[in-house]
Amino acid sequence: MPATLPPVWISALPVIALLGVLITIIATKGADSVQTYSCHTLLGAATLCVVLAWISGHMRLRMLAAGLKKSAQQILPAVPILVLIGTLSSTWMLSGVVPALIDYGLEILNPKAFLVLTCAVCAVVSVVTGTSWTTIATIGVAFMGIGTVMGYDPAWVAGAVISGAYFGDKVSPLSDTTVLAASSTGVELFAHIRFLMITTIPAMTIALLVYGFIGLTTDTLSHSQSAEMEEALRAGFNLTPWVLVIPALTGIMIALRLRTDLTLALSSLTGLAGIFIFQPAIVESLGGGSLWADVMLAVNVLATETSVSTGNALLDSLVGTGGVQGMLPTVWLVLSAMVFGGVMLGTGMLQSLTGSFTRKLHNPRRLVGATVASGLFLNSCTGDQYLSIIIGSNMYKSSYKRYGVRPQTLSRSLEDSVSVTSVLIPWNSCGVTQSTVLGVATLAYLPCCIFNLMSPVMTLIVAWAGWKVKVAPRPVAPAA
Repeated sequence: MPATLPPVWISALPVIALLGVLITIIATKGADSVQTYSCHTLLGAATLCVVLAWISGHMRLRMLAAGLKKSAQQILPAVPILVLIGTLSSTWMLSGVVPALIDYGLEILNPKAFLVLTCAVCAVVSVVTGTSWTTIATIGVAFMGIGTVMGYDPAWVAGAVISGAYFGDKVSPLSDTTVLAASSTGVELFAHIRFLMITTIPAMTIALLVYGFIGLTTDTLSHSQSAEMEEALRAGFNLTPWVLVIPALTGIMIALRLRTDLTLALSSLTGLAGIFIFQPAIVESLGGGSLWADVMLAVNVLATETSVSTGNALLDSLVGTGGVQGMLPTVWLVLSAMVFGGVMLGTGMLQSLTGSFTRKLHNPRRLVGATVASGLFLNSCTGDQYLSIIIGSNMYKSSYKRYGVRPQTLSRSLEDSVSVTSVLIPWNSCGVTQSTVLGVATLAYLPCCIFNLMSPVMTLIVAWAGWKVKVAPRPVAPAA
């Protein structure tokens, strides 16, 4: 970082400008417009950051480059995964996997218990796989289709999917954020997970109760309306049970612990093959038939928007796909967040702001509160949960040691304030990705992600109640 940090008031100006512009956009154009203008806003805030650092004499090109490099190292690996999620969603939709799951879900699931079941199933899958992104991109998309057809507000369905998926991402020993939070704070992995349960179980219990209440009070489709939807699905797709071989193969790849990008790529290819094997009518309607036409069709399915007509307007909107083209706005937004986070880091402004959180800490309770506030702030500034966990850990490790608070409290506070809240920020890599995959604006599903909202609240409640705030025994001076 620069030899001297910029003053806090200068460091705060880019963040204030960023939030001010976004709030203005929400007030004038609506919450759905935030992600449309976020790229320009983030790059504008990054430019302001550079100008202020240069004017105040805190600009060091070497440190700026180092900050951008560190930000890029954390965020760029997500870009190919975003692209592959676009290809996966297209091939699974057109091969009949998602339509089949929607059809079976309409037959099997009780509409009143749908949100609870959605949250619970996504939680189990995410615990087993260790990844919220893959969970949401596969069964999460299917649940979105089922819930929308049943008559639920898409925001509530997205909230249930995200709550369940991030529960698993938070507590699974296979999750990269769980491992990172434990390792960066020096806590043994399963000790970290056990400590997480103190806040995680109450947060999930509250979420399930809320989803149960919403389910009981929502007017869902009648049996006849549901039958009409199923008939339209079956008219548009060949819903043979054999299409479920495709997600089964994906499950095997996950069980074998293949890399996420490799799993998504192979799953996309199996889905692409499934289009030609199981959906000949769709292939014909999209212009396939000859070898060259089939090759071009495959490229178009993977790369561009594709629409299928089922004769039902709601279903047509659900089964339309965007491919890589549909994920490009997400990629640009993630890259813009990377630039803003890297510039804030490289100019020392991020360190100046985060340092202000640690200056007035007098007891363990305030320490936890500052950790939670810092986690939310870092998620907003860096646009990446991994970078936020690493910076937060480095910020507070010495303070936790100074006050005799065991590192489990720090690792839990970081998970509760960073891992599960990243998806609630429109320009964070998690927020923009899940919004694009599920087709619901981040600010629309935010109030419905009950588990994600309750996790930092539970951490604060536990800390301020003084319950299970692990205090390490202070060293005893040897007898004279």
